[in-house]
Amino acid sequence: MLLNPALVISAVLFTLGVAGVLFRRNAIVIFMCVELMLNAVNLTFVALAQQLGVGGQVFVLFVMAVAAAEAAVGLAIILAVYRHQQSVSLQNMNLLKDG
Repeated sequence: MLLNPALVISAVLFTLGVAGVLFRRNAIVIFMCVELMLNAVNLTFVALAQQLGVGGQVFVLFVMAVAAAEAAVGLAIILAVYRHQQSVSLQNMNLLKDG
C-alpha cells in the first residue's frame, strides 16, 4: 500500500515539532513547536478521514478546541513568566523552587 503524501508531510511536521521541543530553550519556540505537532495530528486525521470516514474530521474539531484552549493558557503563562523574569528563556527557569 502506497502512503498518502499527506501522511508523509504530517510525519515530517510532527518530527520537526518534537525536535523543536527537545532541543530549543526558548519558551515561545517550544510553544510554537507544540502547536506544529497538533497541526500535524490534524493533518493525519483529515488524511485518514478520506479513507475511514467522517470520524477523523470530528476529531479535528476536538483537537482544534484543545489547541485553542492550550494557546490561551500557554500564552498567559508565558506572559506571567516574562513579567517576573524579563526573559522567556528556559535555561535558568526556577520559579517553582523555594527561596
